[in-house]
Amino acid sequence: MAQVALPTSIEFLLPPALRNEAGQIRTVGVEVEFAGPSAEAAVQAVQRAFGGRIVEEDPHAYRLTGSSAGDLSIELDSRMLHPGKGGKGKSGFLPRIAAWFGFAASYIVPCELVTSPIPMDRLQDVDRVLSILRRIGAKGTQDAAFYAFGLHFNPEIPRQDAQTALAFLKSFVLLNPWLRREVAPDATRDLLGFAAPFPADYVRRIVAPDYWPDMAAFIDDYLAANPTRNRDLDLLPLLHHFDAPRVRAALPNEKINGRPTFHYRLPDARISDAGWSIAPEWNRWVAVERLAEDRDRLNAVGTTFLTFAGEDKSWANIVESVSLS
Repeated sequence: MAQVALPTSIEFLLPPALRNEAGQIRTVGVEVEFAGPSAEAAVQAVQRAFGGRIVEEDPHAYRLTGSSAGDLSIELDSRMLHPGKGGKGKSGFLPRIAAWFGFAASYIVPCELVTSPIPMDRLQDVDRVLSILRRIGAKGTQDAAFYAFGLHFNPEIPRQDAQTALAFLKSFVLLNPWLRREVAPDATRDLLGFAAPFPADYVRRIVAPDYWPDMAAFIDDYLAANPTRNRDLDLLPLLHHFDAPRVRAALPNEKINGRPTFHYRLPDARISDAGWSIAPEWNRWVAVERLAEDRDRLNAVGTTFLTFAGEDKSWANIVESVSLS
């Protein structure tokens, strides 16, 4: 098993709340879309570098367990091509037909790397995996003509209560213009409905310093304003974890897997850039966590936002100087 060097020396910052309520280091799952090598070729390359055992779920979906970089999966990013996951009735394809369609679709459907939840102080392992995929020709957003590939983080919530969840959401929407300026996501992702910002009226409502509802009211307000997964910070998995019946009553047909994590979907995946690392994108998320954990500053920034009448690009400059100094 070869030693794999990091492609970058950029430091991965740690959030202020590093441990969960059980005293364990919080975890984060990472999802990275890419094109080029097949799912099978990609998982085999990762296994050669990090060891572990490959489990074939279908001809276009593989898991790697027990590797030195952790457990992960690589598959074509289309549920309909994986009948074992959705079932015959849900996928619409029998396994053999799905496999055939998968081989044809592999020219236009990206693959997705999905890590298991890993400790937040081990994120450099993901960069090592991405360096292997880059070596075998994996391509990112900058190489796609009609599709923008996403990088998603699924950080575990530090405390499972409404105030913590809302503090993170407040921090995120207040920092969003700065995040978008720094991340500069490909416009295709907004056009295709992957990572839209929150509605302006909802943002102004929730950032008010006196807006701290209980869990039921928080979920109801969120669902009324955001009955969709198409948000740059998708809270549906977290809210489903907190109160599945309430979420399902509002969105009976939406694909939601409940888990005690946020789902941050804004950054692009630029895996074929020689110097690309997930560290800068992760560090921007840590900025969200830092503001969320400072309640006095969070309320002060919210008050400032409600009195601000300029454009997003001007607010980005203000919030950078006020919140990130």
